[in-house]
Amino acid sequence: MHDHIRFDWLRHRVAARAAVAMPVITLTAAVLITGCGTANPPHATGPPHAASPPNIAGPPNIAGAPNIAGAPHATVPPASVGPPHATASSRTTKAPQVTAVPPTHRAPHAIVAPTTRALHASAQSRLVQTRRSSATQTARLPMASTYGTTPTAPQDPAPFKPETGIVIHPTTTRVIYARPGGPAVGALPTTELGSPTWVPVVQSRPGWDRILLPTRPNRSTGWIYLGGGGLQRAYTPYQVNINLRSFRLTILDAGRRLGTWPVAEGARGTPTPTGRTFVLASLVPRQPTYTPLILPLGAHSDTLSTFGGGPGTVGLHGWPDPAVFGHAVSHGCVRVPAAALRALSRVPLGSPVMITG
Repeated sequence: MHDHIRFDWLRHRVAARAAVAMPVITLTAAVLITGCGTANPPHATGPPHAASPPNIAGPPNIAGAPNIAGAPHATVPPASVGPPHATASSRTTKAPQVTAVPPTHRAPHAIVAPTTRALHASAQSRLVQTRRSSATQTARLPMASTYGTTPTAPQDPAPFKPETGIVIHPTTTRVIYARPGGPAVGALPTTELGSPTWVPVVQSRPGWDRILLPTRPNRSTGWIYLGGGGLQRAYTPYQVNINLRSFRLTILDAGRRLGTWPVAEGARGTPTPTGRTFVLASLVPRQPTYTPLILPLGAHSDTLSTFGGGPGTVGLHGWPDPAVFGHAVSHGCVRVPAAALRALSRVPLGSPVMITG
């Protein structure tokens, strides 16, 4: 058995890696996060210096969606939402702690769960073995990333059921299957948008976990084989709930409410997709304008296939004009106040996000 532990903060090793990866992340932010702009926003004047709008979902050059350059309203310091804090033996990548938010959460605690080392003897007889895939076969599979499409991946059977809190990180590219022992539908990469890939587990069977995928179509899932190494497992107690009817975002820590805030959501023609998803990555603009932190989710716009050269990924980010909160004005992203963004900056990668309408 292998230990994995709850994680609350994003720590040190990613900080060093982030310095090396920053040019790639900055380029990704410029291409992918191209202007979650305003679609006829009521009372919204938009932040100053609007130009070449960077965002996650929506067409480029939208009024009210300024470029990621020059940060007059930066309220969150440059920091990355990071991966789970695993045991020393698993050597999980860490990221720097966000100092703008006081440490209000409990210290991490260890729990024991099935892992990649050895399955319990009682489960061995029921274990469904995986189909072997060569490196060539794996390379031909569609990549299960926010840029990818997995057309044969099964849909989430319970898109509004709470997630388990268990999250998985592949340390090597892993094959994703349609069912335990079934055909391969994709390959899960080790990183997403410069952040370590952490995806949530929504169902388990002996030797297998069903995970949410960050690909199109929305609500894609797949099964990952737990044997053979190359996986890290952890637990996150955080839950982000977004109610589109009430325009409210709530963050929970082990069921305890940390706060609730008004938000802005997708306009009628570009609605925010509903269902369970997760925090996919963390992008810190080098020179932010309308937000100092962008948190892409494992979901895409249902009406925009691309946006500004990116795949139309939907995410959470700040907005300097509070007049937009409580209105449906964006191209699918959820805009949040500065206090909410500070709280979200502490939510680890892979943490569940439930969006209801």
